[in-house]
Amino acid sequence: MSRAAVLAGIGACLPPRLVTNAELAARLDSSDEWVRSRTGIAQRYMADSSVLTSDLAVGAGSRALKSSGHPHVDAVVVATTTPDRPCPATAPTVAGKLGLGHAAAFDVSAVCSGFLYGLASAAGLIAGGIAERVLVIGAETFSRILNPADRSTSVIFGDGAGAAVLRAGSSTEEGALGPFDLGSDGEGVDLITVPAGGPPPEGGWPDPVPDDYYFTMQGKRVFWLAVQRMGQSAQMVLDRAGWRVDEVDHLVAHQANHRITRRLADEIGLPRERAVSNIAEVGNTAAASIPLALVHAHAAGTLRPGDRVLLTAFGGGLTWGATTLIWPAVDPS
Repeated sequence: MSRAAVLAGIGACLPPRLVTNAELAARLDSSDEWVRSRTGIAQRYMADSSVLTSDLAVGAGSRALKSSGHPHVDAVVVATTTPDRPCPATAPTVAGKLGLGHAAAFDVSAVCSGFLYGLASAAGLIAGGIAERVLVIGAETFSRILNPADRSTSVIFGDGAGAAVLRAGSSTEEGALGPFDLGSDGEGVDLITVPAGGPPPEGGWPDPVPDDYYFTMQGKRVFWLAVQRMGQSAQMVLDRAGWRVDEVDHLVAHQANHRITRRLADEIGLPRERAVSNIAEVGNTAAASIPLALVHAHAAGTLRPGDRVLLTAFGGGLTWGATTLIWPAVDPS
């Protein structure tokens, strides 16, 4: 029996402000029907200006720690595209607010793949004997980087945070994370990006315009690449885990778009009804989407102990990844 990272607790946090499609349609050339038919989204939550990414991360992290039944961890990993500051990382702030003393803390930046990258990082810390318990959080205030006049992005994304506590355990017990597959393709850097989001290159930006400081995405190309890369990554970890596709009880993919999730299920040969979805309620929450989907599915009774779960994500970078998990008995957060 090899040492493995085992899921011990989960938690979520959403800001209080709920924004419906109707509210957005009032200022965009759009409608509730248009948004629902293309994305599957009915509403999303958005943080007020006083709410930081770290605030949402602390909310989700505290619930995950309570769910795990243990108040302390050795490390905190925060996956986010929208840190409180460019420097320093948000994770040390979160660790401090949670009263975790001098726990190791760092951020992971892989956009919508961030939580999976964070899980892999935590699993490595545990497998290497560096940590016994790790708190992994996906947290976003993505609404801050959206162009309010761009209906192609402003109707899709929401804010929120989800978290998981991993503990050292055996690879044979329920909750143990299975094999990981991670990948990237830097040639797709401009497909999902904030064009002027960093320091200017030598000589300055070439005539930057205000829109360059907002998030942009080439939706059609991203759609097909997401299905392809997540499908390939998912099949890779299934093969490594020795699972047949028909043995998978639930697919929990990054909640990007309900059409992507359904096409992905088709791509890997899984019935669409086995794909977990909460995008209608919270929208695309980037790095927070997978843990939020896990928390909501657990609360609904969809995820039951012993269920075989396949996780996969695709995000900017381009980045992607997948892993497997047999769902454990965890306390509600």
